[in-house]
Formats: sequence, C-alpha cells, structure tokens
Amino acid sequence: MTVETTEGFVRVAALSELEPDTPVRVVVNGVAVSLVHAEGEVFAINDICSHANVSLSEGEVDGCAIECWLHGSSFDLRTGKPSGLPATRPVPVYPVKIEGDDVLVSVTQES
Repeated sequence: MTVETTEGFVRVAALSELEPDTPVRVVVNGVAVSLVHAEGEVFAINDICSHANVSLSEGEVDGCAIECWLHGSSFDLRTGKPSGLPATRPVPVYPVKIEGDDVLVSVTQES
C-alpha cells in the first residue's frame, strides 16, 4: 500500500531497511525508480538507463554515482547526468524526504 501526502510524496521504503550503496527498485505512481542510500543521503533516480532500456538498480553504486550494468555508463545520483559514454542523456532524479524512518519520493516534481 502506498500513501500519498498532499505534496505529492509517496512512502516507498523504511530508511532502516536500505543498505548503503545498494540500489533498490521501487515503483512510484507507475514510475520505476532506483532508490539509493549513499554517502549519508537517500537519492531517487529514474531506474531506466537513458542509453539502453535496462534497470539501473541492477548496477553498482560508487560514491554519488550509479553505474549501468550493461554498458558501464555512470549517472550522478544528484543530477542524473551521465559521466561517460555511451550514455549522453541524463535520467530524471526525484526529490526525497525522510520523515522518521519513512522514505518518501515525489515523481511529480522532477529536478
């Protein structure tokens, strides 16, 4: 069950259940999102690589970047921008709120 707040944020996970540097795929209002707890923050980035239609949550996290497992493009978790080929287009990132142990994401406010 997902609960949407008035600001468009949806609870997607418990912070205590997120392992550092381990992406988790969640679906928020029909949008696949990779949720990553890295460097003391939680990031939400679109789960689909902009180069190939594969899940970023199956890739590895290094600092504030997630690497696509298929061709090796890395994306900045803060901005969604790729740091190298073959990807040239960014992927959307989404705002995250932490309320107690709840992790909330809004896919209506892309940044």
